[in-house]
Amino acid sequence: MRFCPRIKTSEAACLRPWWSNLSVSLSPNGAKHVYFTWKHKNAVFERNWWFYPFSIYTQTISTLCSPPTQSLCPSLLSSSTTRLNLWASQVLIFSPINMAIPYPHFIATEKAAMEAGLLHPSSSPSVIFTQDDLKKIAAYKAVEYVESGMVLGLGTGSTAKHAVNRIGELLRQGKLKDIVGIPTSKITHEQALSLGIPLSDLDSHPVVDLAIDGADEVDPFLNLVKGRGGSLLREKMVESACKKFIVIVDESKLVNYVGGSGLAMPVEVIPFCWKFSAERLRKLFEEAGCVAKLRTCGEKEEPYVTDNGNFIVDLYFERSIGDLKAASDAILNLPGVVEHGMFLDMATTVIVAGELGLTVKNK
Repeated sequence: MRFCPRIKTSEAACLRPWWSNLSVSLSPNGAKHVYFTWKHKNAVFERNWWFYPFSIYTQTISTLCSPPTQSLCPSLLSSSTTRLNLWASQVLIFSPINMAIPYPHFIATEKAAMEAGLLHPSSSPSVIFTQDDLKKIAAYKAVEYVESGMVLGLGTGSTAKHAVNRIGELLRQGKLKDIVGIPTSKITHEQALSLGIPLSDLDSHPVVDLAIDGADEVDPFLNLVKGRGGSLLREKMVESACKKFIVIVDESKLVNYVGGSGLAMPVEVIPFCWKFSAERLRKLFEEAGCVAKLRTCGEKEEPYVTDNGNFIVDLYFERSIGDLKAASDAILNLPGVVEHGMFLDMATTVIVAGELGLTVKNK
């Protein structure tokens, strides 16, 4: 976000080159409210800034700020583009020399944050959200896409579990009905059963309306790395059968290229001669500085066993592996390999939660 270096009498004059629908108002307590929107591709973003005179810096922020109403920009409500309904709790304080100084901040989708129990109408805007809070907000936003009567792919992992919990909650409240869930792991199966979500499988429902899941990496083209939780095979089976696949992540999962985090890109292999398979995988990507390690667990470092009774070989890259489709084909052509954790051209929507709020990216 680009900040004006000095904000004096005319915020509009400073901001208008970058933003549209800008309005400036002055509250009775001396705080200036600046509201503006901008459009990027098929998403409309909105921001609300409150500028406070230095003299009232120490007052209780919750008495100075309130979420914006939708009437601020009615033209956006009828727009066919995606509307993110962001509430800025970024507070900029005037210093004696009239410089804009960032105060502890977070910008989030107000509705999703409130439904997740992380934000209340009277909350202080300076509340700091943890990484798990961000995951929860993204998950609740994704569940807004769920409709009664859908067949849902239920993802696995620390982010997806929040979406599954939310679906169960809406079913109990009667806000969702006739939902059928297809879990992507034994853990998710047990979680969904405990929440009363009706379950089935791909044999009975070969077409899935919507799947919601997390990801370990997301590149600029919405290609994913998944499976660090060990459920890549079932996840890929379910999510390749869905009409719409929504991925929910916090901003730490964004990378410049697949493998760019330096963390594992998992490959599920059969236990038979796994060392042979691991070495062949390493040689495939030797030019990328690949290291192949068997995933282990427990104090005795026993091989990690997937829900399907297989092992996982984690690949670590120092550099980009290049053509992802070619890399995918090369991995799958090796006998003994069951599946890999690259989910290429599968995500239709990615919801990213971060310090500057929620970003919705669509294919």
